[in-house]
Amino acid sequence: MSAIRVLVVDDSAVIRRVLCDVLAEDPEIEVAATAPNGSIALAKIPRVNPDLVTLDIEMPVMDGLETLKEIRKLYPKLPVIMFSTLTERGATSTLEALALGASDYATKPSNSDSSAGARDQIRLSLIPKIKSLAGVRGTGLRAEKPSPVRRPIRRGIDIVAIGTSTGGPNALGNVVPQFSGDFPVPIVIVQHMPPLFTRFLAERLNSLGRLKVCEGEADRKLEPGQVWIAPGNYHMTVARKGTDVVLQLNQNPPENFCRPAVDVLFRSVAETYGANVLGVVMTGMGSDGLRGSREIREAGGEILVQDEATSVVWGMPGAVAAAGQADQIYPLERLTEEVTLRVNSSRSSSCSAATLVTK
Repeated sequence: MSAIRVLVVDDSAVIRRVLCDVLAEDPEIEVAATAPNGSIALAKIPRVNPDLVTLDIEMPVMDGLETLKEIRKLYPKLPVIMFSTLTERGATSTLEALALGASDYATKPSNSDSSAGARDQIRLSLIPKIKSLAGVRGTGLRAEKPSPVRRPIRRGIDIVAIGTSTGGPNALGNVVPQFSGDFPVPIVIVQHMPPLFTRFLAERLNSLGRLKVCEGEADRKLEPGQVWIAPGNYHMTVARKGTDVVLQLNQNPPENFCRPAVDVLFRSVAETYGANVLGVVMTGMGSDGLRGSREIREAGGEILVQDEATSVVWGMPGAVAAAGQADQIYPLERLTEEVTLRVNSSRSSSCSAATLVTK
């Protein structure tokens, strides 16, 4: 297999050199060219024919957002990874870039990082994303028939738990705003993102739909129609507190190299709600959520996954499907409808059964 050809676009000569050096260490990646701004990058794309572009946001002449718009017009399938600073401005610009069609993002090392530390951060955060987005054209994963699960007859869904990563902000932007304002159960979400990014994602989703979307806070009581997103660098769990269920946050070690991790959230909802859980695994790199999905199903709950065709990366949902832990696989545009249908029908059946028992 030929090396992945990358076009590095950044106005900083230092960043370009560090990126080139780190990427050149990997035999599966080749730096096809570099560019100091978007205008030069657009001129180079047809000449060097890259498999992927890393794109800085703040640049002179033509910035990253303007460049991304043009790339999407001319090369709609070309993967683009935004390379942004871990600041409020960087977070808001990155979310805007993702909404405009960027494939993923990576955060730049801070000025306080040592040279070795900066290189390690780039190596760990950027290279896997390059390989995931451009290195493999097909996942090779095959959905297995779901393993049988015995579910209670009078089971009602009391919570929806969603896990996602690469491509997740846009996928959530398609799913969450479509829920009705009277959605009858809380929704808890893990999106792999650093601090600041998760807060701005919650604010963006809150502005788009009818449900209240917030970043998770410790000891907040879960109520119907609420949507909580795990804050960056914190695992989010749920636990019973008297007759209520509340959110909890911790900084226990990362799982699957992630904090927040989907497995941590899924495990806690299975422990707290038993069979009354609907889990959803959406687009994302890696396999976070697989073990948690298995625990939800072993407790009697259900798991839906996003299909490969509509996923930016079919890593997380594909791993669940390949392990036979997906009850159903749906395209992105059907997920809200299917979640709503299952929640409403399960709760109607549960209430009807309870009414019959009391008569």
